[in-house]
Amino acid sequence: MASTRKIAAIVNPHSAGGRTGKRWLSMARRLEDKLGPITARFTERSGHAIELTRELLGQGFDLIVGVGGDGTFNEIANGFMAGDRLACPAACMGILPTGTGGDFQRMFGFSARRGPEDAIETLITGEPVLIDLGKVKYTRHDGEPAERYFVNLVSFGMGGAVAAGAKNFLVPLGGKFAFLWSTFRVLLSYRGKNVQLGIDRNKPAAYRVTNVAIGNGRFHGGGMHPCPTAMMDDGILEVTVIEYMNMFQLLRDIRVLYSGEIYMHPKTHHFQGARIEARAESPTAIEVDGEPLGRLPVEITILPRKLPVMVNPSSFQKGSLLRAEG
Repeated sequence: MASTRKIAAIVNPHSAGGRTGKRWLSMARRLEDKLGPITARFTERSGHAIELTRELLGQGFDLIVGVGGDGTFNEIANGFMAGDRLACPAACMGILPTGTGGDFQRMFGFSARRGPEDAIETLITGEPVLIDLGKVKYTRHDGEPAERYFVNLVSFGMGGAVAAGAKNFLVPLGGKFAFLWSTFRVLLSYRGKNVQLGIDRNKPAAYRVTNVAIGNGRFHGGGMHPCPTAMMDDGILEVTVIEYMNMFQLLRDIRVLYSGEIYMHPKTHHFQGARIEARAESPTAIEVDGEPLGRLPVEITILPRKLPVMVNPSSFQKGSLLRAEG
């Protein structure tokens, strides 16, 4: 039975080493068999999905499906927003994950092993729910202020440096392999960052950090669990501080830091808040949903239950953790 929605797909043909572009036609046929006609637009550069989303919403499309990875989903979410409000409240975002990292998709129970199968079924049978949306004000690499919405996670310190090198020759093997390779390269020269971190109205605290993660979602780096208790509909951001660890300590403990047991590690601190501010004594890179966009200082806030996303109702219960693959 065809959908009553007017549906468009924004496809990043270069994601997953170009495999997304090659697979799109077969995925589109399956969706059109159940949902009716789908208009496809293809991204050509960084930021293009933001522009395409705004254009398609202006043309009356009310289901915009991202086909790609975490960066594509981030850009589409930004295209939905206009001054902290939805540009088109009747429209909904869908995700069809085909990228290599797959961190946002894990929050919806979509298995990287099954590929796009679960996501295709959700687009056919699912319904929209409202998830929280983060907002980060940061400093661009050229020194100018900027802001960005995020669906999943912001990190700074080592995470920002690693994200800058994560698009490497191992990407075709999967996001986790590319992320680990970049991590090991950064480890050779990383010496920690001195940061001031303020949460809500509390007095800022000083840390020498390996990394700080602020999560609306749980995962980054192709499955790493920096914020294992994060929920996407509770109006709260999870904050994980990893104090400075040298290369040998990180290599020894990376299994714990990559798992849901991260808060058991003696070098980690866990906080929650709705407003986080951070600054550093030296240039400190940030990543936003996996993209290395700039550096500290940052101000991060949460917009509760703001973005409508198509989900499987059995995977998402209001006020509870999303069913997520570990």
